[in-house]
Amino acid sequence: MTGVRSSTVDGVLARSARRTPERTALRYADRSWTYRSLDAAVSTAAAVLTEEHGLAPGDRVAAYAHNSDVYLIAFLACARAGLVHVPVNQNLTGDDLSYLLDQSGSALVLTDPDLAGRLPGGRPARPLRDAAGSLLAALATRRTFTARRPPGSADLVQLLYTSGTTALPKGAMMTHGALVHEYVSAITALGLAADDRPVHSLPLYHSAQMHVFLLPYLAVGAENVILDAPDADRIFDLVEAGLADSLFAPPTVWIGLANHPDFAARDLTGLRKAFYGASVMPVPVLERLRARLPRLAFHNCFGQSEIGPLATVLGPDEHEGRMESCGRPVLFVEARVVGEDGQEVPDGTPGEVVYRSPQLCSGYWDKPEETAEAFRDGWFHSGDLAVRDGEGFLTVVDRVKDVINSGGVLIASRQVEDALYTHPAVAEAAVIGLPDERWVEAVTAVVVLRGEADETELIAHARQRLPAFKAPKRIVFAHALPRNASGKILKRQLRDELA
Repeated sequence: MTGVRSSTVDGVLARSARRTPERTALRYADRSWTYRSLDAAVSTAAAVLTEEHGLAPGDRVAAYAHNSDVYLIAFLACARAGLVHVPVNQNLTGDDLSYLLDQSGSALVLTDPDLAGRLPGGRPARPLRDAAGSLLAALATRRTFTARRPPGSADLVQLLYTSGTTALPKGAMMTHGALVHEYVSAITALGLAADDRPVHSLPLYHSAQMHVFLLPYLAVGAENVILDAPDADRIFDLVEAGLADSLFAPPTVWIGLANHPDFAARDLTGLRKAFYGASVMPVPVLERLRARLPRLAFHNCFGQSEIGPLATVLGPDEHEGRMESCGRPVLFVEARVVGEDGQEVPDGTPGEVVYRSPQLCSGYWDKPEETAEAFRDGWFHSGDLAVRDGEGFLTVVDRVKDVINSGGVLIASRQVEDALYTHPAVAEAAVIGLPDERWVEAVTAVVVLRGEADETELIAHARQRLPAFKAPKRIVFAHALPRNASGKILKRQLRDELA
């Protein structure tokens, strides 16, 4: 009875394979997969992992590799075999890499040959491609697979490690059921459809690209293209060729596309759907993008790993008058804005966003204290500070830990950043609080320039748009801002370096 009623991550693909078996599901490099052949490859890979490596349901399998079709197949194979997939940022090395592999207790690492040398000694590993004995080579001989214990909705399928911008990463324990609920939320909130042609260029180890777009698009039967990275020229080529009309990217990538020398000259009218998220989009940047592509439908996607990760969406027809908003909760998410006492605050009052949802993780892997701290009073505490308006739209003003206490007044860094972004010479800005004898914390802006400007000019520019107490006391110029792979600025690192 349990298996009959369960919905699993790999089952999303299996249903599409039965519904449209000969439709193209996926393209990567020179390889193309129909829904039937992709589903068969997943079963073959599941057989390889369990038979050749002796893996059993519940074992963790780390994926430390670049984007590829085989990366996706390996994830779905883990899901089908009841294994727990552990996506690892391929930029991690040394102690950071060892921490994730040790903390997750991964029994096997799936990797690419150019990354294998970074793995700690003695780690069992298998190449995904481009090497003898790779998983891709094994897919040439089709195998059948029968799970010794078919996974169910309540079983773990992935450990999604948080980005670690404020502390050591924590493994959010995602079940099959949580992710399937999240896929339905994404499909309904974003209007994902079978006739869309999405291009997936962000890292697949990141939950947004995998779980808000690639898997939901496989669920509806769309034709998907995977790229190694967000290469502007390649994306422009695909759009002009009619092979891509849907793109997700964090603000950093959209900024890069907008600043590309060919952005104004290429024919991008075929791009119909644009999605941004993973970090805050500066309003001036969004205004420039919309002015260049007025027919492009922009969706703001907001959330965090622990909720799968989509929590709220601001739709294309909801942007006017609320460009800073991250929208309203998606189908399976209930959200409140609360004060320090846990009570809901009035509309327009800043407070922490808390959630209840079947999309939520089951807790943090082997971290009971952190789990208890995040899940309390019947709600999951997000750590995001936001205000809600009378129509239910949320506007995130900061992370709770990034709010600046200057002279006893709390200042949201995003408001200061948006003021700086209106200066034509500012390419990027991050505002933090640094220790100060007089102010406790002094509002400090770290700025990357694309034109000529000095500290005095930028502070004066901010003072014209903000109350004096919110304007930066100091400007630090940098060549680049430290970011994690999802595009989030590592403000903790900036504070540590500049303190």
